[in-house]
Amino acid sequence: MLMRILLLLFLKTFLFSNTPEIGKPAPNFILHDQDDQIHKLDDYKSKKLVIYFFPKAETPG
Repeated sequence: MLMRILLLLFLKTFLFSNTPEIGKPAPNFILHDQDDQIHKLDDYKSKKLVIYFFPKAETPG
């Protein structure tokens, strides 16, 4: 049963999600930082921006 759920999640994620294309503008999004401050992509228009995702401490990944 667990394998079936994992397979369905895998298929949904990789087959039916929108994947950003290299060289295309990023879709607008809103993110919360570790201090719960809101950051919007529009706030960084005309600036260089690097977004780095990493796993929360003490979690797998």
